[in-house]
Formats: sequence, structure tokens, C-alpha cells
Amino acid sequence: MAKKPDPPPQPLTPAQTVWLLATGLMATAPLASQVPTWLTVVAAGAFLWRTLLAWRRLPLPPRGLLITVTLAATAGVFLHYRTLFGQQAGVALLVVFMALKQLEARAARDGFTIVLLAYFLTLAQFFEDQSIPIAATMIATVLVATAALASLADAEGHPAALLRLTGRMLAQATPFLLILFLLFPRVQGPLWGLPRDAYAGLTGLSDSMAPGTIQSLAQSDAIAFRVVFDGEAPPKRAMYWRGPVLTRLDGRLWRPGDTRRLDAPPYAPLPGSPAYAYTITLEAHNKPWLFALELPETLPPDAFFTSDFQLHARKPVRERRRYTLTSYPQVGFAAEAPAVLAAALQLPAGMNPRTVKLGAGWTALGNPAERVERAIAFLQAQRLTYTLRPPLTGEHVADEFLFDTKRGFCEHFAAAFVVLMRAAGVPARVVTGYQGGEKNPVDGSWVIRQSDAHAWAEVWLDGRGWLRVDPTAVAAPARIEADLAAALPEGEPLPLFARPGFDCLRALRYQWWAINNRWNQWVLGFDPERQRALLARLGMNSPDWRRMTVWLAGLSGLVLLVLSAAMFWRRPRLDPEERQWRRFTRRLAKRGLPRQPWEGPQDYAHRVAKELPGAADDIRAIAALYASLRYGHAAPDALAALRRRVAHFKP
Repeated sequence: MAKKPDPPPQPLTPAQTVWLLATGLMATAPLASQVPTWLTVVAAGAFLWRTLLAWRRLPLPPRGLLITVTLAATAGVFLHYRTLFGQQAGVALLVVFMALKQLEARAARDGFTIVLLAYFLTLAQFFEDQSIPIAATMIATVLVATAALASLADAEGHPAALLRLTGRMLAQATPFLLILFLLFPRVQGPLWGLPRDAYAGLTGLSDSMAPGTIQSLAQSDAIAFRVVFDGEAPPKRAMYWRGPVLTRLDGRLWRPGDTRRLDAPPYAPLPGSPAYAYTITLEAHNKPWLFALELPETLPPDAFFTSDFQLHARKPVRERRRYTLTSYPQVGFAAEAPAVLAAALQLPAGMNPRTVKLGAGWTALGNPAERVERAIAFLQAQRLTYTLRPPLTGEHVADEFLFDTKRGFCEHFAAAFVVLMRAAGVPARVVTGYQGGEKNPVDGSWVIRQSDAHAWAEVWLDGRGWLRVDPTAVAAPARIEADLAAALPEGEPLPLFARPGFDCLRALRYQWWAINNRWNQWVLGFDPERQRALLARLGMNSPDWRRMTVWLAGLSGLVLLVLSAAMFWRRPRLDPEERQWRRFTRRLAKRGLPRQPWEGPQDYAHRVAKELPGAADDIRAIAALYASLRYGHAAPDALAALRRRVAHFKP
């Protein structure tokens, strides 16, 4: 006998098409910044085309055209990325497939493919951004995608009912999500591979400095790191967050000198020095250095000290990193190596002749500390201006800044001061990092932005060691005491975030910072170390896979039991007459006379009475009592009569 052909697939209804379009748009729109502009235009055109076809009820484009467009878009992805593999090219291909699949979707099986693609694209949104808005967008996308999946199973479902069903399902899954998040073994770093250029857009300090290097960061509102002090914080003017140290001067460019790796700091806290304990949450910047309040005594994991007092990670910081330190502003230094001091005196031949001549004239002062004071007094006398828009300088940067333009940013001040000191025979170097920060009154944390980037100087004095000198504070003390806005001349344009007059938004901004800080610490910062600390509090000091599996299974079973009990107790309660009627029909079903779904009380009683003539009177009486209680106007004692008759009924 020939097999019957499968029935043709049921076409998508207009409501299902709308659900799938909404799913595709919500899954792909947040990825517009991750794919080429031309691909964003192609995807938007495909969605618009499908919307017009659905609105006008026009036929879908021919398959040959779709194949041609798909091949062309795939070729475009290959030409753009030079590959079809990897994170970026893979996301671009998924966007192509999602957009063009909309133009091919005819039946439910196509809808299932679209929903599956949406789940993958939703995960891809986290590749470049793990912020709270993206997380909220992902939740909304999963909600709509799951509702679209439900609509494929129930074509007549009302949109509100489908969303309620989906929301209830996701709410029931949330406890399992939390259990897996807290207890599933975590790995360091992301689970997906990243291409070589994934960190090209990260901003931050460089390991070199030329005029304009730090000035370019002053307009950036990006967060460099957040700090939470364990106890009292130092004054803002004392918050120097140390970064790269620059010793070599090559024309206009400052670069690091030769350093050694150390497992312990080359200094020791002085008796009576205040100690500041704090935790830094450092944003990814694709460089190895870690920032610390001058000067740290402790060492974070997977890091080391350098001989010029920097903290270095063993690998570039390519994901958010959290570490705890203790710093002492007053330390005693060991004797410095002669080679280090010699390097801190080097000057390029023939560069900045006026500055070198001025500094060399101070060598007659026998005490190096007097030379430092003479240089500071000179800077004060020059009436230099601190500005975000310094004029361009030529080959002799220090000369032009000190004697001609007299306008510069912090790198001009620091570089010129170091040249003066070296010419005067005082070892000196440039230190870059960040200065100050903004305190959030909501949670007490400090936010240090790229606009807080700063450069200052260090000089070596025998018997005292390396001492910080900030030449910027001479011309613009408000930059150190207050902020960037207070230090700039009146009328100079400020970055939007530094402008006054936004008091109505400042409180909201502080609240948002506090929420983001909690998100970074407890969600994005929940790394293997924090998981081990949580498990230790639960009594698992050395967890292994076997114990973790037992915990996961036990807690999941407990949650499932609680949810099942809640669903059981929330079942609709049967009316008293309905319970009696079901008791009656169960007894008849045991005699082989079950009630059919389409049978009402009277029809069922009429049929069963024919099969059981000896009990016909009782059957008809019970059915009449139930019908009057359920649908009519029953006598006051009808329910009691129904209970008695059902209790004594024996078919």
C-alpha cells in the first residue's frame, strides 16, 4: 500500500509574520555597530521589503533572487574581513542569514529557524558590550523570540496572552539561571575566541608621550577605572594614580627606560605614614600596566613590580579586572642604581637650547633641592596658561612652550620641567597616569575617567629618593584641587560632562554610576576568585566537579519541587458540585461508561441510563441536581441532596 504524502506545510499567518519580524529586528538592531555599514543598509532594506510584502499581502521574492543576494552578501563579508570564520565575520554572516531568511519565511519551519538565529544573535550582543542596557535589550529580545515560538504553536493566540505565557516561563526559569550563574564552574576570560583586532578601539594611556598625547584624552568621558576605598580616602589633591614612567627623550617623544621585574616594591613605608586600602575595577585597555595610588605596597595576582615603581600585569588587560591594594604616600627608597640616574640625566644633543642653557645656569647652586625650587619659581614667573587648545609646536617643544607660546597642557608642563631639571644636573623623569577623580555620593565610590589623564615629574634627591613634582599645579592649582573645568581659562569650551549647569541630571548620573558599579562587581566581576569565596562561605573550601554536580542537582531539584508545589496549590479549585459530579462520573467510568468530552450532564445521563436501567432513576436525579446547581436556580438543599445521592450511588 502506497504511503500517503505528507500534508503541505501550513503557511504563516499575518500575526506570526509580525512576531518573526519583531524578533529579527530586535536581535539584529543592537549589532549595527559591530557589522559594516553596507551590511546594516542591506539588512534594513530586507526587513523593510518584508514588511511591505506583508502589509500589501504580496508574494515573496523568487528563490533564485534570494540565493543571488545571499551569495553576494556572503562575498561582501569575506572581502571585508578576509575570512568567513571568527567572531566578527560570524556575527556578520548571522545578520545576513537573519535578514534574508525573513524574505523566505513561508511556513512554521522557517519561523523556527528565525527564532533559533535570534537566540544566537542575542548572545552575540554581549561580545562587545556587557552593560546593563544591553542586558535589558537581550532579555526583551528573548521574551519576544520565545513569544514568537509560542505563536508558531498557537496561531490563534492573542499577543498579550502569548507574552504573559512567555514571561511566566522565563520567570520560572530564573531560579535555575541564578543557580547556574553562581555554581557552574567559571573560567577566566570569555568562552568565545576573539580576533586580533578586537581591542583596537580601546582607549587609554599610551607607553609614550608627545605633545597632544594626553590632551587627546581630555575630551573623553570613557571610564578608566572605579575605586572603592576601605575606610577613609586621601584628599583629592593627593590622588595620583601611577601609570607608565617615561625616561627616554627622543626629540619630541618620551618613552619608557630600561626596567627590571621585581616581586616586591623597591621601597618601604615610613613609620607613621597613612595607609589607604582600596579596590580598583579597571576597564580593559589592552595594555599590561595596572594603575595604583602612589605608592602601593601589595601586589595583585598575576602581576609584578618594575624598578620604576609601576605595577604590571603579566598579560595585557583585555577584560575588566578587579584587584585590591594598600598604598602608602610616605615611603623610604633604597639607593638607586647609577645607570638609572644616568639615564634620568640624558638630553638629546642640540634640542631645546634655551631651556638647557637656563637649567645649566642653576648648576652653581650646590644643593639640588634649591635647583628644584628655582625651577618652580621660574614657572610661576612665566605666567603659563593651562589650556586644552595649546598651539602647535615645532622641534624644540620645551623652548617654545616656556618662552614663546606659554600655553600648554599637562604634558607640556611635565616635559619642560624634566628638561630643565636634567639640564640643571638633577635626575628627573616623566610619570603618566591619572589625577583625582569624581566621588559618587550615592555609594562612596570614585570614578576616574580618561579626562583625568595627567602627567607629572619625579626628581631624585640624595637622601630623600624620588619625589613627585607636579608643574601643572604651579600654573593651574585648580586642576589638582578641583577639576579640569576649574583649571581652564574662562570661555574655553569644555567637554559636555565637565560643564556646569547640569545639576538636575547630576543626581541621576550618580545613581546610574552606583548601579553600574554593583553590576560590574557582582555580575561582570563574578570571576573564579569570587566564586571560590562564595563557595567557601557555603562550606566548600576545595570544590571539585563531583561536589559541584551534587550541589547543582540538589538545588535544581529543590527549586523544581518548590515550583511544582506552587503550581499545584495555584490550580483552580473545583466547585463543590463539580467535585461531586466528577466523583459520580469516575464510578461510571469504572463500569466502562466514561463521559465523552462533548456530552453535557443530561445527554450523558440519558445514555448511561439506557445501559444501567436498574440505576436509571438515581442517574437522572443526580444529573438533574448537578445541572440545577451548575446552570440553573437550585433549591437551598440541592447540594446536600447531591452529596447524599452520589455517596449512596453504586452502579
